Amino acid sequence: MSSALLALSALGLIIASYLIGSIPFAVVVSRAMGLKDPRTFGSGNPGATNVLRSGNKAAAALTLLGDAAKGWVAVYFAARIAEDLGLPSVVVAICALAVFLGHVFPVFLRFKGGKGVATALGVLLAVSPWLAFATAATWLIIAYVTRYSSLAAILSAVFAPLFYLLGGNIAWPLDKPMAMAIVVISVVLLFRHKANISRLMTGKESRIGSAKK
Repeated sequence: MSSALLALSALGLIIASYLIGSIPFAVVVSRAMGLKDPRTFGSGNPGATNVLRSGNKAAAALTLLGDAAKGWVAVYFAARIAEDLGLPSVVVAICALAVFLGHVFPVFLRFKGGKGVATALGVLLAVSPWLAFATAATWLIIAYVTRYSSLAAILSAVFAPLFYLLGGNIAWPLDKPMAMAIVVISVVLLFRHKANISRLMTGKESRIGSAKK
């Protein structure tokens, strides 16, 4: 395959990853189940945590599953296709970042998306199930102890790249472009939670299961 076709293939994978990430499962699931648009109540965030504030646990679970699945699908298939075409690993890393940014800045919602926690977890699952397990376990432990979803997400975002680096070439292959992608994803996650950080510091953050006015 010529270098031009390889470049077009790489670009196509990146664009496809972004579009997959842009699918707003919180809005889609809420509409399908006859619920209010999650952007109109609570935090206004189109994500699983805010959908949970509607009181419909099934809708929240489906949103969580959909947001995580799109992260896994984009990276998993990008990796398989890149391997078949002989594309460098940096293409897969960019696809991982693209699907995450698609959720955070979705073209279908005028670039106003969710915070990306579930999609980031899906990306990690495609990179390594053990990496995703370690990060998810961190979230669950912190969320269970504190009842703060945001705090669990913030600390998980901090630990995810550390887990990847510490377990690299031991529990999973260490790829430098993917390491950089995970770091960027973590930084964006922290930035997206800046309002939560402020509320946590002032004691005004909502806990899991509470109705946010």
